Parts: sequence; C-alpha cells; structure tokens
Amino acid sequence: MEQPPPSNSATPQQPFEVSLDRLEKIVKELETGATPLEKSLELFAEGMTLAEQCREQLEAAEGRIEMLVRRAGDRVTAEPFQLEHER
Repeated sequence: MEQPPPSNSATPQQPFEVSLDRLEKIVKELETGATPLEKSLELFAEGMTLAEQCREQLEAAEGRIEMLVRRAGDRVTAEPFQLEHER
C-alpha cells in the first residue's frame, strides 16, 4: 500500500483526525524497529510535519474556544479565528 508523501506548509492541511491517525501509524511503524534506516528517516520527517500541523490546529481550536468563553454571557457567539500568520 502506497503511503502519502510528507506534508509541508505550502500544501493545505488535512483534517486534524486524519493527520493524527497517520501520525499514530508512523509512530507504531517506527517503534517496531524493523523499518530500514532510510525509510525511518522519511517517516520521522513526515511525522514531525504532521505533529506541527496538529499543534497548529489545536492552538487554533483553543483560540476559538477562548473567544467563545470570553463572549459567553446570555448568549454564546462564534466569530472567525485567524492565526497570527494569516493576519
């Protein structure tokens, strides 16, 4: 089964759950110790990219939650959230 190429910041991010699932599979494969060194390095690089994407998505979600909580009163409202690098 062919695996997707490593992501980078120039490509759109995939959903958090997809990235996390792929990251978990990479970790399991690396933990077996049966993967050749060159393949292990490729997987490690892909895993680092996925981990960074997941971190960014979690931070964005946390920011949205903080905005909702601050605005909570009689009514909860949502507003678009932009990461600092998108402003």
